[in-house]
Amino acid sequence: MNRKIAVIGAGNVGASCAMYLAEANIADIIILDIQDGIPQGKALDLTQAGPVRGYNAMLTGTTEYKDIAGSDLVIVTAGLARKPGMTREDLLNKNAEIVGGIGKEIKSHCPDAYVIVVSNPLDLMTYHMQKVTGFPSHRVMGQAGVLDSIRFRAFIAMELGVAMSDTQALVMGGHGDTMVPLPRYASVGGIPIRELISQDKIDAMVARATDGGGEIVRLLKTGSAYYAPAAASVDMAQAVFADQKKLLPASAHLTGQYGIDDLYIGVPVILGAGGVEKIVELKLEDSEMAKLQKSAATYKENLKILGY
Repeated sequence: MNRKIAVIGAGNVGASCAMYLAEANIADIIILDIQDGIPQGKALDLTQAGPVRGYNAMLTGTTEYKDIAGSDLVIVTAGLARKPGMTREDLLNKNAEIVGGIGKEIKSHCPDAYVIVVSNPLDLMTYHMQKVTGFPSHRVMGQAGVLDSIRFRAFIAMELGVAMSDTQALVMGGHGDTMVPLPRYASVGGIPIRELISQDKIDAMVARATDGGGEIVRLLKTGSAYYAPAAASVDMAQAVFADQKKLLPASAHLTGQYGIDDLYIGVPVILGAGGVEKIVELKLEDSEMAKLQKSAATYKENLKILGY
């Protein structure tokens, strides 16, 4: 394969991204981590699974940023994981330092790459990445609403006993406690869930989707989610690589849309070969718009901590 994707961070999220990417068979994969031996070992292990998993992608592990040179796309998963009792915002300063350093290396070694940020606090780190790299905003995006929406979709399928692939859902806003699930856009096979599920159960699913990451943190006790975040990231990567023109809720840079300016936050976008090719503006109800504006205001305040 001639195309190349770099995954920064060989922890649970990064390794899961590499596995899903390999099985997608769209590019060779470089796994980079600061701990020598970990990325090399995981890359070799995943390569050896290729003959029975049916992929031809070659995986390489490294600790050297020079090895990501020429990457078409970079998925950034590095950073501290949330621990019980820790909010995404608690991670801000330390992860800003980590992501900022990675951004400088990406700018130096693969200046034409597209970047998908997974590191938390997601929307803030995506904004920080774009500023550090100086890349056009359509080439830097965050995995926010994609993950939150597939969690909502899973809960719908679990409630109704239907195929998960038949469900659709939309979650906007920041990837955190202020996210904005929109159940009126949720459906199964095109049928609105309000015709299939009682309002109290919908409310419970909305609450569970909002707390999706926190629920897993509490269950794991020593870490945070990784399979679903990785799956969401690879869904975005495939949309860009295959020019799918896929409508997904991702963290994108707003320039006045929804009354929000100079902020990364989760909104519906068209993802294709041009990255974020279009931001889709929905006609939100007053209550929905109020929640989105509240989410934006929270992140605007947090950006001040980073000096923006």
